[in-house]
Amino acid sequence: MRAIALDEYGDPDVMTLRELPDPLVGPDTVRIRVRAAGVNPVDHVIRAGHLQGAYPHHLPLIPGWDVAGVVDQIGDAVTRFRVGDEVMAYARKDSIQHGTYAELVSVTERACAHKPAAISFAEAGGLPLAGLTALQALTAASVGPSDVLLVNAAAGGVGHIAVQIARALGVTRVIGTASHANHDFLRSLGVEPVEYGDELPKQLADLVGGDGRVDVAVDFHGGDDLKAIAALVRHPIRHASVVDPAVKQQGGRYVFVRPDGVELETLGSLAAGGRLRIQVAKEFPLEQAAEAHRLIEQGHVQGKVVLTVD
Repeated sequence: MRAIALDEYGDPDVMTLRELPDPLVGPDTVRIRVRAAGVNPVDHVIRAGHLQGAYPHHLPLIPGWDVAGVVDQIGDAVTRFRVGDEVMAYARKDSIQHGTYAELVSVTERACAHKPAAISFAEAGGLPLAGLTALQALTAASVGPSDVLLVNAAAGGVGHIAVQIARALGVTRVIGTASHANHDFLRSLGVEPVEYGDELPKQLADLVGGDGRVDVAVDFHGGDDLKAIAALVRHPIRHASVVDPAVKQQGGRYVFVRPDGVELETLGSLAAGGRLRIQVAKEFPLEQAAEAHRLIEQGHVQGKVVLTVD
């Protein structure tokens, strides 16, 4: 199969298109002929070698944890999928080597979900990691319909999905941080936009009144924002971050996304019903993976970046 792989860690140019062996198919494994692979910030962190202390790494290494495509082969114990099914999956494994920037990828059955016919392969390829991250963060923070919710980095790949899931869960008031250029985009999703930075407390006070605090906050950016937002939530336990474990020192919750095919089916149903729109910022052909990485490293991408495979 053709795949994007690297033999050393470094800048985007260490990734090259090459021929590699087809992936194996285990008893509980679904092999997918890839049509789209989402590109996520964690991908360039892996490419640079910064996760070597967290997971076993093996070279040559194919990046990518998001995939959408068509089932090509199934293991003998697989029961939920057939050859020819259109599927999507968050394909993170316990070691890093066999990723999704390839023509074929094998994924455990429990991580897979059926791709709704109503969404494209590019949209489905951009959904799994971002969608599951958003859903699991909102769940960890116990978001409910009566809450005033603050979403940090609301226009990004995870944030724009989180605000829509929140609305689908019945949350009537969602406030989202974003650069001014993305405020109209947030308004189109039913979000009240605010700017990042030192003026955030005042902006919140103007919006919500009283002490200017919100009921719950989820953070998809980290950095200096983490400490600032912790002071803007009424109860620290209802502040969740997917970026920085330091949130636990503030009394909040750190969320590291886990593969979950059942939850992914739920997200697919929301998308099929028109309640969740996956914004695809740009599509690149597989051989332009380096250009896709350069784009996401710039930050402030509105929505998802996706590699397409013919």
